[in-house]
Amino acid sequence: MSNSPEAQAISTMSQIKQPSLLQSTALGGTAAMFAVNFTHPIELVKTRIQVSNDGLLRTCSLTMRNEGITAFWKGIPWAYCREGSYTAIRLGAYAPVRDAIGAGAPNSPAYMKFFAGAITGAVGSVAGNPFDVLKTLAQTNKGESKGLAALVSQMYRDQGLKGFYRGMNVNIMRAIVLNASKMGVYDVAKGQVVENTGWARNSPQTAFCSSFVAGFFMTCTVAPFDRLRTKLMNQPTNEKLYSSLGDCLVKTVRQEGPLSLWRGFIPIWARFAPMATLQLLTIEFLYASFGFKSI
Repeated sequence: MSNSPEAQAISTMSQIKQPSLLQSTALGGTAAMFAVNFTHPIELVKTRIQVSNDGLLRTCSLTMRNEGITAFWKGIPWAYCREGSYTAIRLGAYAPVRDAIGAGAPNSPAYMKFFAGAITGAVGSVAGNPFDVLKTLAQTNKGESKGLAALVSQMYRDQGLKGFYRGMNVNIMRAIVLNASKMGVYDVAKGQVVENTGWARNSPQTAFCSSFVAGFFMTCTVAPFDRLRTKLMNQPTNEKLYSSLGDCLVKTVRQEGPLSLWRGFIPIWARFAPMATLQLLTIEFLYASFGFKSI
C-alpha cells in the first residue's frame, strides 16, 4: 500500500469516529457564532456599500463619524440567530451529508463534494432567511438602533409572515453556490495541500491554507447573488421595489451596468477570507477536541 499522506488518511479514517448529524450541526453553529464576532463589522460595511453605492473608505468614515464605533456591530443579535441556524446547517451538516452520499474519502469525486455543499447550503438558507432579512435591515439602518421586538413587530405589521421570507429565492441560490464553492473547494484543496506538502489532513496549517483558497473562490462566485439578495432584503417594510429576482437583476444591470453585480468585491472578500478561515479552523478544532474525524 502507498505511504502517501492521502493513502494514510484513507487507511486511518475508519479508526476515527464520525460525528452524528446533530452533533456536527451543533459544532458548526458554535464555530460560526464565534467567528461572526470578528467578521460582523466587515459584513456591515459590505452591506452598506451595496445599498448606498458609496466607496469603502467613505462608508467606514461616515459610519464612524455619524454613529460611533459600536455601529459596526449593528444587527449582531440577528447575526447570532443566522449563524446558529443557517451556518450551523451548511457548515456543520456538510461532513455527515458528504459521507452519507459516499463522498467522504479524500479521493472521492470533487463534484460529489460540491453537491454535498449545495444540499446543506440550500437547507440552511431556508432555516436562516428570516434572520438574514432582519440582520440586513438592522445593518442598513443609519438612525437609532431598533430593538429586536420592534423590528419583528414592524415587519409582521407591514408584510406579515411572508416578509420574513422575502429574497428567499436568491438566498437559496446564493447559499447553494456559496456552500458548494466553500466546502467543495476547501475539501478538494485539503487533499492537494496534503499531497504537495506532506502535512497532516487535520493540521491547522492545512486547514488555514485550504480555507483561504476557498474564501477567494467563494467571493468570485457569490458576489452577484450577494448583491441581489441585499437589494431584495433591504426593501422598505412598507414598500416593494422589485417584483422578483429577475426584476431586481434586470433593473440593477440596466441602471448600474453588469459589473455592478460585483460591487463590494473587496469587502466581500475581506469578510469571506477571514470568515471561512475562522469558521473552518474553529470547527476543525472542535472536531479534534471531541475526537471526531476532520472534514
